[in-house]
Amino acid sequence: MKKMGFKGSIFIIPILILIAIFSLWPVLQSFTYTFFDYQLNDRSKAGLYLNDRFNVDLFNESSTYIDLFLERDMDNITEEEDVAKAEDLMARLDELDQEFEGESGVITIDDSVKEDIQAFHEDASTLVSNFNEKYDMQTGQNLPDIVADVDNSLIESNFVGLANYKKAFKDAFIGTATINTLIFTGVSVFLELILGLGMAMIMDKGMRGQGFIRTASLIPWAIPTAVAALMWSYLYDGTAGVVAEIFANIGLIGAPTDLLQTGAGAMTAAILADVWKTTPYMAILLLAGLQTIPKSLYEAGSIDGASKVQQFINITLPLLKPAVLVALLFRTLDAFRVFDLIYVLTGGGPGGSTETLSIYSYKVMFAQTNFGYGSVIVMIMFVIVAIIATIYVKVLGADVMEKN
Repeated sequence: MKKMGFKGSIFIIPILILIAIFSLWPVLQSFTYTFFDYQLNDRSKAGLYLNDRFNVDLFNESSTYIDLFLERDMDNITEEEDVAKAEDLMARLDELDQEFEGESGVITIDDSVKEDIQAFHEDASTLVSNFNEKYDMQTGQNLPDIVADVDNSLIESNFVGLANYKKAFKDAFIGTATINTLIFTGVSVFLELILGLGMAMIMDKGMRGQGFIRTASLIPWAIPTAVAALMWSYLYDGTAGVVAEIFANIGLIGAPTDLLQTGAGAMTAAILADVWKTTPYMAILLLAGLQTIPKSLYEAGSIDGASKVQQFINITLPLLKPAVLVALLFRTLDAFRVFDLIYVLTGGGPGGSTETLSIYSYKVMFAQTNFGYGSVIVMIMFVIVAIIATIYVKVLGADVMEKN
């Protein structure tokens, strides 16, 4: 095949742009978050700050209330020396207000201005504390908190470097979530490969109603995962679930309630639900590979006296390796990032026994709004998936991109 020229390569530029926008950019953005203590529930960490910043809006709000409260309590301050101190404090506050007149949002400031703000905060805190001890201040309970917000307006850099990664290596929850994810992925993908290959070989045979059988087999995969998980949660329910009752009657579990309320039972339930839903998908991928194998090879094998088992081992499996690689890659990537099935079925419980990396990262990022540390968990998932994909390619020895 002739090499693509410069003019021909122009046609792939749009797809490269789309990949960069929708694939590479989110990965790079998540990677950037890992170096910051980025938390949306903390106003001082709700951004990526390499240098110290200043929250003008918070300062202006605090300044307004400090000025208002001191004006309201001036009549309660009886000593002339304290009155002078209060007026001097208000004058300094007006000077700072003028310094940031016309500014808004989070801005950078000089070290000298930062020192002025810190000095004002220290003096104001001391003065307000003295006033509360000496006088009956109407705003005595609220004024110290408002003065504290002046210091909170100074936003220190939340760049932490590799601190989030160090924390992750010591986090026992990440270790547990990784083990849970690997168990779920390994067992479910293995069962789906075996069952999917059997289904594919059956569907590859010529039979009456072949089209209907293939269509019907895809129904579980066509059902949205959240809906399927909700359906299985009813079947697993310890009080009225049919599957839980059957498992208890045949002795697989002690009681119907043990299925979702024990660690092993909940993991088994999640794996069975995933196998039921995605085995048809695996079967369709393998069926496509089976149909590329020439039938003449099987005829030649039969003439040479090869049994069905020998034909399967010597003809089917070797020629099916590219399709197996694609199926395993797709399913492993999908299973490793499992979220909706676990979230609806068990929520990661009981006691974190089914909490996968996706579930844990969701809890950290959206329940705790800690996007810096949550992004580290996502990066760990990215690295593990890349390692798994590399192992598949090396072990199977099949280059699906190879050109004839």
